[in-house]
Amino acid sequence: MWPAYVFLSLDHDAAFLQQSALSGLAINAVTAVFMLVYLLLAQKRGLLLSLSVAIGCWIALAFLVRSTAWTVGSAGLLNLLAYGACIRLGNRFREAPVPRMPRQWYELPLRTLLVCALMGAVLVLSTFAGPAATGILTVYPISTSCTMLILHPRIGGRATAAVIANGLWGLLGIGWGLFALCVAIVPLGTGVALALTLAVPVCWNLSVWATRRFMRARAPA
Repeated sequence: MWPAYVFLSLDHDAAFLQQSALSGLAINAVTAVFMLVYLLLAQKRGLLLSLSVAIGCWIALAFLVRSTAWTVGSAGLLNLLAYGACIRLGNRFREAPVPRMPRQWYELPLRTLLVCALMGAVLVLSTFAGPAATGILTVYPISTSCTMLILHPRIGGRATAAVIANGLWGLLGIGWGLFALCVAIVPLGTGVALALTLAVPVCWNLSVWATRRFMRARAPA
């Protein structure tokens, strides 16, 4: 997400980036449902069905969300509600035995190829589409989709679902980063806003990691 906005900033002004980030912030809430649908289906279904239905839900909900006029506050609240509900519903799938397996040679190239393809599509789309459409594509969960594609055939649906369920907190951090971009870009400028867009999710995920370690240390043996 962040590299896409860096490249967009080279061709577009602050107003375009702000509107794109606002659209992306609202759509980021849809990603929580995308992840929940996958982890529910992956318990008993194969990769093709689980991922296809999850993507279909993401597309349908993205169009629904796009039809509503959002403010920064209402889009932020939508993220809190969506991730709060999906994290709660997905908590029971967080624990599953995950076998240790060596990385395959194609994993990193596949991730890189898909992320670069998405970034290229975002840049091309931004030249003839408005900021709202650009924002939607910018926040498509390509990294999460790659994780599903790579892990599900190798370690099974339940173990992959556990990885995805634990990732819900991290995607909420993406929402906070987009919120920071929306709020900061006009008063503080593009450079500062982009720095915050990167720093906020990083700090959020570090705090989630630290909190989990603390809770595990306090848990009875």
